Amino acid sequence: MGDVIRLATLEDAVVVHDVSIRGYKPLKDMDIKFVGATADLATVEENIRRNANYVLERDGRIIATVTVAFPWALGERSIQPYPFIWWFAVDPDFKRQGVGTALLDYVEEQVLVAQIKAPAVYLATATRHPWLVSIYEHRGYVGFYEHEYEGDTIIFLRKVLDESLFAELGNVDVLVNSK
Repeated sequence: MGDVIRLATLEDAVVVHDVSIRGYKPLKDMDIKFVGATADLATVEENIRRNANYVLERDGRIIATVTVAFPWALGERSIQPYPFIWWFAVDPDFKRQGVGTALLDYVEEQVLVAQIKAPAVYLATATRHPWLVSIYEHRGYVGFYEHEYEGDTIIFLRKVLDESLFAELGNVDVLVNSK
């Protein structure tokens, strides 16, 4: 049957919750307070209802998940006018097998570029995590903003997906809701 990437449904919430909790366990063990590490089932269901939550299935089993939140869904929390990638987790049984790369590649290329026509995308992670910042930088993300959250320095990184459209729209480097 192979790998299938699709939008999650509410029927997937229990499995998405399990993958998230197990995938985020190393961050929870480091006391990094990300929603994916501590979310309850109701929070997962709300995420699926409110955002574009993609899952990667292998032979019918959900083994990875990532959410794309759009500025209108983030409201005051949106600091850029671009989609925001978050709540990205891979089942620990499938780590280091290219599963996360395949899911992120699909979301960036097939959804954000081909369908949404997004000029850029951004995400955030804790600077003290030993490898996440460098993984995202390797994927072409560049840091543009840092702030403190729950005792951690959070870095926001952006990836330009369409150089000409990004330039045409004025290289939005300002924080939309900075106060």
